[in-house]
Amino acid sequence: MKQLFVLDPLENINPAKDSSAALMQAAQRASVEVWACTPSDLQARGDKAWVVARPVSPNPWITIHSPKSLPVDDFNCIWMRKDPPVDEAFLYATHLLEVAERDGVVVLNKPASLRAWNEKLGALRFSELMAPTLVASRVKELKEFAKEQGEVVLKPLGGKGGQGVIRVAKAADGLEALLELVTHQEAMPVMMQRFLPAVKEGDKRILLVDGQAMGAVNRRPKSGDFRSNLALGGQAEATKLSTREQEICDALAPALKSEGLFFVGIDVIGGMLSEINVTSPTGIREVERLMGIPLADQVLENLLSELD
Repeated sequence: MKQLFVLDPLENINPAKDSSAALMQAAQRASVEVWACTPSDLQARGDKAWVVARPVSPNPWITIHSPKSLPVDDFNCIWMRKDPPVDEAFLYATHLLEVAERDGVVVLNKPASLRAWNEKLGALRFSELMAPTLVASRVKELKEFAKEQGEVVLKPLGGKGGQGVIRVAKAADGLEALLELVTHQEAMPVMMQRFLPAVKEGDKRILLVDGQAMGAVNRRPKSGDFRSNLALGGQAEATKLSTREQEICDALAPALKSEGLFFVGIDVIGGMLSEINVTSPTGIREVERLMGIPLADQVLENLLSELD
């Protein structure tokens, strides 16, 4: 069994926090041969996908061996774990990975779904589970929505880790100028959502594997901020799923499974779905540390049973 991890340069990965590192180490513990590359190492030669990849020994982190050029269908499974932004290079990598899919290689998550499920817009498929939301470029409509909702948050559609998320009241001075700025003079859509005061109690990250909730942590904002992202200083704490949160997971599961979204992280605030993270969801290390669950090993066990 051989698995390829397509991800950021290995020297940029902090194994104590990184979910990709956790998955690679779990793969090695499961006697899987682990290889790694970056998106720029993917190639197509005629109708075949190739890669310049390195075999690695990730546990302890990390021994990297000499690179080899080989056809991608040498691998049983490919993990696409490159962090956002979802830029042109990312999108072209998904097209090259589709060449591998045609040769029978399992790619996680499915390349076409990585393109289709923007991590903000993908949640709109389940808008009934979300806070009131508007995605628009026009300042007039955004101002009217802010007035209706009273207090809102603005989210750039290509953002990650809470970067660029702004909380604003309807009566804020300069709202129109702010909207002109974030929409690039009405050229770029943004997401505006009703602000949920429940965020002060935390933003729950729930990790789903093949549609099943397998672990969660609650993330509380640091003092003086409303954003709970761990990269911005939010604090992770142990948690359990509420009935409402399990209902959200159950509602998402059929679509996630049917579209090849094997490993997904959803964010829930006050019982409202916020985002569906599909590119390189994080949280494995926090779940393992706080909940005492060997989550990475469970993910690999689930995957290997499907590949058999």
